[in-house]
Amino acid sequence: MKTNRLEAIRHHLYSNGETSIQALAEEIGASLATVRRDLQLLEQQGVVERSHGGARISSGVDTEVAFEVRENQHLREKRAIAAAAYTLLTPNSAVFLDAGTTVLQLAHLLRVNPIPLTVVTNGLVVAQRLMNVPKLRVSLIGGQLRNENASLVGPAAELALDRLWLDQLFLGAGAIGDDHKIYSLDSAEASINEHMIGRAASTIVLADASKFGRRSTFLVAELTSRMHVISDSSLAEKEQSGLRKASIDLTTVESMEIDFNVRASGS
Repeated sequence: MKTNRLEAIRHHLYSNGETSIQALAEEIGASLATVRRDLQLLEQQGVVERSHGGARISSGVDTEVAFEVRENQHLREKRAIAAAAYTLLTPNSAVFLDAGTTVLQLAHLLRVNPIPLTVVTNGLVVAQRLMNVPKLRVSLIGGQLRNENASLVGPAAELALDRLWLDQLFLGAGAIGDDHKIYSLDSAEASINEHMIGRAASTIVLADASKFGRRSTFLVAELTSRMHVISDSSLAEKEQSGLRKASIDLTTVESMEIDFNVRASGS
């Protein structure tokens, strides 16, 4: 059935990212010609973008791609942002790392260059990345598992947060609108992120340029002068000037190839 084929194509691209037409044909059991026609229809609907020999979900589609795929999107930018965030860490302080994929790169950097910290997180992958790391005391808050982000959310997680006070929060962002507000596709994630902001002395927002100029369904919080935003240098000048006019502390970094598997000299 055509409808089932279209659903299968969308699901595969959501979960696996850009895929060749040959691989899509093999996945759904259809001919190359049929897949090309289906992709043409999905492109007309604005759901997918076709590339040479393949396709991907359109960047304008407001949907949550699988965590494993998002982890590798804009990786150079995320690593450069994480490296800048690392310089803001204060030894012997208490920090919260949320479950975002850019914050995960900060956790990866902490694994190879640990400093004495108390780290609290609601991210399963973040906690796993920091297991058995010297100098770190890691706590994972409880709650309801949100599969899309490998995170813990809900009333139990928020209650755990209400009993904490953190020096710094490192927060990822699904979308940041032209109104300088952070948005999420999920109501539970938006709610717990808002709780995180309320339980930290300072908030550092880690967001590559692709997250700006977009809105999602659920409001997290408005960017304020209490927050520090770190993005990459491809962030549009209009966005940069708008943030600075709003007295929001902004750092932009050049994306670069950073090897987080090599311990920094002197550490």
